[in-house]
Amino acid sequence: MAQAYSPGLTVTDSIVLKKERILPLKGKVLVKKGDKVKADDFVAETLLPGKVIPFNLANKLGVDPKFMKDYVKIKEGDILKKGTLLAETHGFLGMFKSVVKSPIEGEVESISTLTGQLLLREPKIPVQVKAFIDGVVDEVIEAEGVIIKNKSAYVQGIFGLGGETNGEIKVLADSPEEVLDPKKIDESCKGKIIVCGSIAPLSIIRKAQKVGVAGIITGGLDDQDLKDLLGYDIGVAITGHEEIGLTIVATEGFGTINMAKKTYSLMKQFEGHIASIHGFTQIRAGVMRPEIIIPIEFKEEDLKVEEAKMAELLIGTTIRVIRQPNFGLIGKVTGLPETLTKVESETMVRILEAELEDGKKVILPRANVEVIED
Repeated sequence: MAQAYSPGLTVTDSIVLKKERILPLKGKVLVKKGDKVKADDFVAETLLPGKVIPFNLANKLGVDPKFMKDYVKIKEGDILKKGTLLAETHGFLGMFKSVVKSPIEGEVESISTLTGQLLLREPKIPVQVKAFIDGVVDEVIEAEGVIIKNKSAYVQGIFGLGGETNGEIKVLADSPEEVLDPKKIDESCKGKIIVCGSIAPLSIIRKAQKVGVAGIITGGLDDQDLKDLLGYDIGVAITGHEEIGLTIVATEGFGTINMAKKTYSLMKQFEGHIASIHGFTQIRAGVMRPEIIIPIEFKEEDLKVEEAKMAELLIGTTIRVIRQPNFGLIGKVTGLPETLTKVESETMVRILEAELEDGKKVILPRANVEVIED
C-alpha cells in the first residue's frame, strides 16, 4: 500500500522540545550552553533604538541655518535631559537672547547647518527575552539568543489569542463536554491557567480577565464572542499579539466542540503543574500553532531528538475532522481504500474510513482530516 500523509497536530505526555529564543536585533546573551533555566529567566537582552524627533533649531533661534553653528551648545552623540541647553544667541548687549532647550530626554542623532535641523533620538528601549520554558540551554547563538531544550507533555492547539505566559494548570471542567459556569472562576484562579470543556464563551473570558487568570484552555471558541472581545473581526488568522490580559488556546476549533478526550485527560494528569502557553496562530506560509507545554523531569540522556517525520495516515491513526458536517470530531482510521471515490462535489478523491468517538462510522476525503500525533 502507498503511504499517505496528512497535516498533523501533536498531543503527547512526553516529547523532547527545542525552542529558539531570539532577540529582534543583536545584543547580549545572558546564559551559556548547559545552563538550566526557568521559564521566567532572562536569557538575552538588547536595546532598541528610540524614536527619532526632527527639531528645527535654526527656526527656534530665529537665525539663518548657516550661522547656527555659532550658537549650538551640543554636538552629535551628546546625551540629553529634558531642558538641556541646545543653543543660545548672543543677544544685544547681553539682552534679548534666544535660548532653546531640549524638549525630550535622549541623545543628539545629527546636526545639519544646511537645513538648520537637529535629529533628536528618544532613549533606547530595553528588550529582554525570557526562556519561556524550563529546560537546558542546548545552543548559544552569539549575540542573538539561545536554543532551549527540555522534555514536556505537549499539546498543539487549533487557534489562540495572546502572547506567551505561564501558570499552574487548574482544571475547572468536570468533563471535556462541559460548558463552564462563570461562577467556577474565583480568586483561587488568579495567575493560573484554567481548563474549560467544550467552549469558553465571552462570559467566561470576561470573568477570567476580571479575576486575573493567566490563560484559558478550551475546546472551542465562538467567532462572534471573539469579535466582541477584540472589537474587530480577526479575518485571516495571524494572532498572538492581542493585549487582552490573558492567553487563550482553543484545542479543537470554533463553536461548541468537546475537548478531545486525550487532551482533557492530559490536562487532568498534569493538574497543579506549571505550564507555558502562547496563542500565536498563523495559517498561511510558515504555519504556527498555539502550544501548551508542561515541562517534566528529565535526565540528559532523555533529550535525544529524532528527526521529525510527516504525519502518516495508517489504520488506527487518531484523526480530527476539519470540514463539515463532522467538523472538530475525533476518530480513528479503520480503512484506507486505494481506489479513487466520487464525492458530493463530483470530484474523484482518495478517501478513508473512520470510526468517530461516538461510535459513528464515516467515509471522508483524506484532505478533510488532520492527524493527531502521539
